[in-house]
Amino acid sequence: MADKGIHVLMVTLPMQGHITPMLRFAKRLASKGLHVTLATTEVAEEEVVTHIISTIGEENPKIHVEFFSDGLSLDTDRDKLAHLLLMDSLPIRGSKNLSNLITNLAEKDIKFSCIINQPFVPWVADVAADQGIPCAMLFIQAFSLYSIYCKYHKGLKPPPLLENPIDFLEVPGLPLLEEKDLPTFILPSSPYHFRKLVSDSVKSLEKVKWVLVNSFSELETDVLQSMDSLSQVFLLPVGPLVPSLFQVKEDNAMTKDSCLQWLDNKPPSSVIYIAFGSITVLDKKQMENIAMALKKSTRPFLWVVRTPERDSEDKIAELPLGFLEETKERGLVVSWCCQERVLMHLAVACFMSHCGWNSTLEAVVAGVPTIGFPGWTDQPTNAKLVVDVFKMGVRMLAGEDGVVRQEEVERCIAEVTEGPRSGEMKKRAMELKEAARKAVAEGGSSDRNIDQFIDEITGQTSKTLTMMVRTRICSSYGERETTDRSRIAVATAKCSEHLHHHAISDDEEDDDKDNGVLNHFYHMLLLLC
Repeated sequence: MADKGIHVLMVTLPMQGHITPMLRFAKRLASKGLHVTLATTEVAEEEVVTHIISTIGEENPKIHVEFFSDGLSLDTDRDKLAHLLLMDSLPIRGSKNLSNLITNLAEKDIKFSCIINQPFVPWVADVAADQGIPCAMLFIQAFSLYSIYCKYHKGLKPPPLLENPIDFLEVPGLPLLEEKDLPTFILPSSPYHFRKLVSDSVKSLEKVKWVLVNSFSELETDVLQSMDSLSQVFLLPVGPLVPSLFQVKEDNAMTKDSCLQWLDNKPPSSVIYIAFGSITVLDKKQMENIAMALKKSTRPFLWVVRTPERDSEDKIAELPLGFLEETKERGLVVSWCCQERVLMHLAVACFMSHCGWNSTLEAVVAGVPTIGFPGWTDQPTNAKLVVDVFKMGVRMLAGEDGVVRQEEVERCIAEVTEGPRSGEMKKRAMELKEAARKAVAEGGSSDRNIDQFIDEITGQTSKTLTMMVRTRICSSYGERETTDRSRIAVATAKCSEHLHHHAISDDEEDDDKDNGVLNHFYHMLLLLC
């Protein structure tokens, strides 16, 4: 697939929810022959290395890790100075240190064919431009978020918000959105540095050639089609980036996981799995309401209760007095589990989730209906997608104080597991599971997009154009009979020889010419088919 010496640099913030999809994509690229260097800030070096080993294994000669300074001293409290880190230190000092790292690696004969950033480090596109290296963005949230950001965040002005509760916002390809469905980073209540970060991310797209999305065409069809005709960059869904879809070898440590052994003793589709990500921390009242609802449901449950590293008190200790003892025969409360493996277990009936995008995709891949309990950033929009687009779950609604009542938790558990629509939700979840499997399989929609991206950064433009045109034709024909697909293949072959005679320029000024070549062969193929 790729030349042996092709190197790609990936840059991300040192946070688990950001590193995870980047590492998973790095593993996909490495499996296709590329060498990948992941660069992040040195402040969390020990934690990052541990996470990398757990994600890709200790030995993957094609994936390397480098660290650079974000410009702040190592003992700085970055949570309290997030505005300084995001708006000043990283874009100015961090970018200089990253540029120096690239130069130093070049002196060791490691030269990058492409730099891949993500939305929360938009300044990386400037570093890539200064170094003369093409830049791609791996969009680590749902493509629907990309659409919302692009449509409503021009400059620093927040989107037009609701003046009364009956108003809605319209975004092409999505259901009508209420304010509670919007990503919090674009709301006026969000801190300025978060809103500016989103704005800078949208502006950085002018310097990006490709937007690689951790999603797949069959999952967000309508919004992808609505944006494809408007976008000035190549939009390539390359997901879902979930290990269980392309992991070949079993991890012995995971097969011995106590949570999986516990699940082995539970009936099929019986267990409620509860986990709210690596950042979300519930207050004592909310934990009590969920605990009482689980106790009343009589279903077995597996609950991951995490204690933040900076918190000295064990969050499990905040569970209601006597809860663990009273539910010990059917409940298991832990501080960690391998979520992808748990969700894939046949005993799991539903997933009570914060609706982070990584977790949402893992539920899709596992075919597990979801009870959404969104908090901030992209989570409200993801919950909207789960309910109204994916149609594989429900959303818990909080009261005016922001707390979800026990009765609401009970209602959602019952609706997903035994309600009149529970069968439809499970059926839809299983349909999406199969669609996800096909998307990443050899020749699937996301697999083809990854190949297209690799072809472009390795200079195989003729092959890339052929693939792009063929994809357009296949979209036009839809799911036709094999004979139609054969005609498409023949027509593509007839055109491919002509593509070799048309040089496709890397100069941005020649983009119109390149698009003209592509459109010419698209119509030529239509005639031949």
